[in-house]
Amino acid sequence: MKQKATLFPRLILAKIFLLLSATLMAYDHPGGMHPKAQISFVKEQVKQKREPYYTAYLQLIHKADSILQVQHHALADFSVPGYYIKPQEHRANSQAIQQDGFSAYAAALAWQLSGKSVYAEKALYFLNAWASINKKYSDFDGPLVMSYSGTSLMMAAELIRPYKKWKKADRELFAVWVENVYRKAANSIRNRKNNWADWGRMGSLLAAYYLDDAADVAENARLIKSDLFHKIAADGSMPEETRREKNGIWYTYFSLAPITASCWIVYNATGEDLFTYAQGQQSIKNALDYLLYYNQHPDEWKWFKNPNTGKPGAIGFWPANLFTAMYGIYGDETYKKYTRPHEPIIYEQHHFAWTFPSLMPVSLKGYR
Repeated sequence: MKQKATLFPRLILAKIFLLLSATLMAYDHPGGMHPKAQISFVKEQVKQKREPYYTAYLQLIHKADSILQVQHHALADFSVPGYYIKPQEHRANSQAIQQDGFSAYAAALAWQLSGKSVYAEKALYFLNAWASINKKYSDFDGPLVMSYSGTSLMMAAELIRPYKKWKKADRELFAVWVENVYRKAANSIRNRKNNWADWGRMGSLLAAYYLDDAADVAENARLIKSDLFHKIAADGSMPEETRREKNGIWYTYFSLAPITASCWIVYNATGEDLFTYAQGQQSIKNALDYLLYYNQHPDEWKWFKNPNTGKPGAIGFWPANLFTAMYGIYGDETYKKYTRPHEPIIYEQHHFAWTFPSLMPVSLKGYR
């Protein structure tokens, strides 16, 4: 009875957010990861066929075209066992939301930049499928994978929000899913100590932005500041992640990707700049520099012999996607030197923070 009593007001609240959004919107929409100024800038670059945007745009359209006939994989119960317990089942079950989420996100972004309704309709197809079919997540990694892969569905929904043919009933149903499934998953892990919290906060921010919940945006910003200097040591290492043996470099990236994306969402929502939030040598910039150096010099990594590193040539080339995005924030030429040979970059595996960094640049100084 207690669970039903909790779910009922959440459902009503989600509907109220949608019904009153025209008068109570706290934020510009679309926004969050892709503010209007960014979208307008990219559209102009594509129109003028300026690089690297034009080639990156054609890359996106190719991806979007390739999924027009793809069917959804929505599950009523998104059940994901622990990766280190049942790795094959973990991967197989995770792919449902990863495939559908990337497809929805690519189609929604293609619609925003091209204006072609065929992409909007395909994005809605995936959003409506998950909203109508998926009722819960479960098992050990269910909330984590829902949080870090479901970001793609949230970014797709934000991009597609202005589409006038998204039916009212479907919008309301999606808001209910956000409230009762996605935000529930993200908020359930946002107080953890390692990358689980980072993905929980990014997911929670995307949900709060979509639902115009300014109070929860502020709470996530507070949480980021509350433990950033626990996460990042004075030398730039991330103790919660470096301890992950051969995957310490990967997990350092896997923490910094959602942290930086969350800072970007907070900036677009409130104007607060967390990218320069620092305590002595402890800062996001220092952690990024640490990651880049040791990804390029793994023999010097003191935490484990022969660690795994990100390598070019794959559709999931990390951390190049992160550094492509962060060049727009910090203007560090070492970042650009590292990423330039591999651009334009799309990251379409596993998790979704900096997915289209070459096409959709970030900037704290506006777009000109």
